[in-house]
Amino acid sequence: MSVHSSDIKRVTTHSIQEMKGRGEKITCLTAYDYSMAGIVDAAGVELILVGDSASNVMAGHETTLPITVDQMIYHAQSVVRAVKRALVVVDLPFGSYQGNSREALNTAIRIMKESGAHAVKLEGGLEVKESITRILSAGVPVMGHLGLTPQSIYKFGTYTVRAKEEAEAQKLLEDAALLEEIGCFSVVLEKIPSKLTQQVSASVQIPTIGIGAGPHADGQILVLHDLLGINKTFKPRFLRQYADLNGIMHEAISHYIGDVKSNSFPSEKESY
Repeated sequence: MSVHSSDIKRVTTHSIQEMKGRGEKITCLTAYDYSMAGIVDAAGVELILVGDSASNVMAGHETTLPITVDQMIYHAQSVVRAVKRALVVVDLPFGSYQGNSREALNTAIRIMKESGAHAVKLEGGLEVKESITRILSAGVPVMGHLGLTPQSIYKFGTYTVRAKEEAEAQKLLEDAALLEEIGCFSVVLEKIPSKLTQQVSASVQIPTIGIGAGPHADGQILVLHDLLGINKTFKPRFLRQYADLNGIMHEAISHYIGDVKSNSFPSEKESY
C-alpha cells in the first residue's frame, strides 16, 4: 500500500524541503524507462532518480563510468514522459563535470532542455564546488552526493563503507555544509555510518537521502531493480528486497515456452 502526501500534485524542490521541515520521510527510487517510471510514479514516491546506475542494471557494465551524456538523456526522456507527480533528478555522468565547470554547465543545460527533467545530481563536495556553482547560476537545481561516490570507484578501490575514520567524517560534514551553503536542494549520503548520517541530517537544513546510511536520513533511495529482486547478484547489507520478480518472470516465460511447444498457445479464443 502506498502512503504519501496526496495533497502534493507535483513534487518540487520546495515541497521536498517542506517535508524535512515537518519530519516526513522522503522516498526515492531509480527508474530508467517509460514503463517502470510510470509504475514508480503512480505508487507515490517523491523523487525519481535517473541514475548512472543504468550503466550497471540496463547495460551490464561493471561500473557506472562507461555511460554517456547521450545515453543519460535517452533514459531521462523515457522517464519524464511517464511521470506526472514525482521530481525527476538526472545524474551527470562521469567525465561531464569533473575539472571543467563550463562543460558541467553545458551538460546540465543539455539534460534539462532535451529531457525535461527537473534537476541534476553530481558527486563530490569541495572538489566540484565550481561546477555546482556554475550550474546553479543558470537556475538548474542540484542534488549533491557524498560518502561512497561510485564514479570514483577506481580511486577508492572498493565499495566498502566510507567516512569511518575521523578525518574523512569531518570532511564529509564540511562538504555537506558547503553543498547547502552554495545552494544544493538536497544531498545523497551513500554507505556511511548511521551516526554520521544523523550528524549530517541535523547539521544541514537541506534534506539528506540515504542509501546504506542508516535510518537517520530524511529520506531513502534504492535501485529499483534491486528492490524488486530483478537483479539477483547484488545483495548488499543495506538492501531490503521487496519482491522476487526474477523468479516470477522466469516462471512466466518458462510457462509461455511450454505452451508454445505443446501447441496450446495460441488457443482458438486467442486467434482471429
